Amino acid sequence: MPIQIKWTDQHPETGERRFLCAEKFAGQWSFKWKLQRRGEWTRGLIPTRAMWEHVLDSLQRRYRRREGVDEEDIAQVERILRELPIPREL
Repeated sequence: MPIQIKWTDQHPETGERRFLCAEKFAGQWSFKWKLQRRGEWTRGLIPTRAMWEHVLDSLQRRYRRREGVDEEDIAQVERILRELPIPREL
């Protein structure tokens, strides 16, 4: 069963609002974005740690409400977060 999580943030280069979507299909996560609400999605977005943290938070909230998320989905994103390098603060 596919999982889709949508939210907005600010584009890191322009500061404009952008629409983000994380989608899990066939066990693989993919991310896409667009700048306009009714615009075309741009695929191939490389997710940041903050994006993965948002996905994990959304999955945990959906799991509590029993909305098609199981423990393996949460465990998969937690593994991905553990494997990402921790950013150093300057």
